[in-house]
Amino acid sequence: MPADLAVIGLGHLGLPLAQAATAAGIDTIGYDTDPRPVAELAAGRPPVDGSLTPSEIRRMLSSGFRPTTHPAELGRVRTAVICAPTPPGAARRTLDLTAVADAARALAARLRPHTTVLLESPVPPGTTEDVLRPLLEEGSGLRAGRDFHLAYSPARLDPGDRAHGYAHTPKVIGGLTPACTESAAAFYGRLTDKVVRARGPREAETVKLLETNYRHVNIALVNEMAVLCHELGVDLWDVIRCAETKPFGFQAFRPGPGVGGHGTPVDTIGPYRPLRLVEMAGQINERMPQYVTQRCATLLNEHGKSVRGARVLLLGITYKPDLADREGSPAPRIAQRLMDMGATVSYHDPYVPVWRVRDLPVPRADSLYEAAAGADLTILLQHHRTYDLQGLAVKAQLLLDTRGATPVGAAHRL
Repeated sequence: MPADLAVIGLGHLGLPLAQAATAAGIDTIGYDTDPRPVAELAAGRPPVDGSLTPSEIRRMLSSGFRPTTHPAELGRVRTAVICAPTPPGAARRTLDLTAVADAARALAARLRPHTTVLLESPVPPGTTEDVLRPLLEEGSGLRAGRDFHLAYSPARLDPGDRAHGYAHTPKVIGGLTPACTESAAAFYGRLTDKVVRARGPREAETVKLLETNYRHVNIALVNEMAVLCHELGVDLWDVIRCAETKPFGFQAFRPGPGVGGHGTPVDTIGPYRPLRLVEMAGQINERMPQYVTQRCATLLNEHGKSVRGARVLLLGITYKPDLADREGSPAPRIAQRLMDMGATVSYHDPYVPVWRVRDLPVPRADSLYEAAAGADLTILLQHHRTYDLQGLAVKAQLLLDTRGATPVGAAHRL
C-alpha cells in the first residue's frame, strides 16, 4: 500500500520523526533491516530505550504507522528520510557510514522519479554529495536534482526532552539544488514551526558537526574546571550557579563522570586538517572515568580503606537522567576500572533491570538504602528524579556525587 513517507532506520532518530509525521497526518511507514525493532513496534512496544512510551507507540499504530522489514515498500513513497545510525568508526573520532550506505542501496533499487530523499544521520561534511548521491544515482539510474530531490537536514533531538520536539525545534535544510531545498522545506514545514535554509548540503552537514563539537568542547572545559577547582578547594557548582546569572556571553555546562549520548565528536574530516580543539576536548572527556576512579581511591584511603576489597555501589548507569538509554555512558568504564583495582561493584538504576560489564552480570541492589548503608563507597553517576539524595546521603557510609546534585556538605562532590 503506498505511503507518503518512509523513515529508514527505527532508532533514536527515526522513531521521533515517524511519531511527528504520523501526528501531522502523514501516512508513514518505518523501515529497518533489523526485525527486532519492527517486531517490538508492531507489538506496541518501544524498541529504543526511552525514545517513546508504549502509549505513544500505540497511538502511532492506531493512526496508520506501519513498521516493516520489506524493502519493496520503499518504492511506494513520495518522501524517504534516511535515519540510519552512524556509530564511531575504526579510526579515532570518525563515523562509520556503513548503515547509511546500506540504506541508500536499498532505497536506490526502488527509487522513483520525483521522490524527495532526505538524510538526517550525523555525517561528515560532503557525505550527501560524495557518498549518498552516487549510490542513489548508480542504483536507480536517476539523476539527483533533475529526476529526484536530495537534501540534508541535521537531526536536533534531545532524548527525553518533551519541551523541544519537532514542532518547536527549527529544522535546518540544505538541498542539492534550490528546488531540492524547497521540496525538503515543504515536507519539514508540516512538522515544525520554522525551517532554516542553508546554502547547500555541506553547510547543513557542518551545522551538525558544529553543534555536536560545541557540546563536547564546552563539557571538556567544565570537566577541566572540576579538576582544577577540586585542587583549589573551590566549589565549582557554586561557581557555575553564579556565572549563569550573566545574561549574555555565557551558557552553563556542567561536569560529569564522562560524556554519553549518541553524538560522536568528529575531529578528523577526510584529507582536511584535524580540529585540534575538538581533539583535545575528546582527550579530556575520555579521561574523566579515570579521574572519577582516582577520586574514589583517594576518598577510600582518606577513610582508612583500600579500593581492593571495597564494596562500591554505582547509582544511575544511564547517560541521561530519567531515561533507560545507556549509549556512551561512562558507567561501564568506571565499573571496569574499579573491578581491576579489586573492588566489588554493584549498581542501582530504576531504568536498568539487568546490567553486564565485560559480559559478566553486575549485581543489582534491590533496596537502595540498605545497599548504600552496606557499601564502603556509593557513587552517584546519574541523578534520576526518583533518588532521594538527602536521605541517601544520611544512609551512605561515603558518597561521591559526580553531578553536583546533593545538598552542600552532604557528600563529596566531583
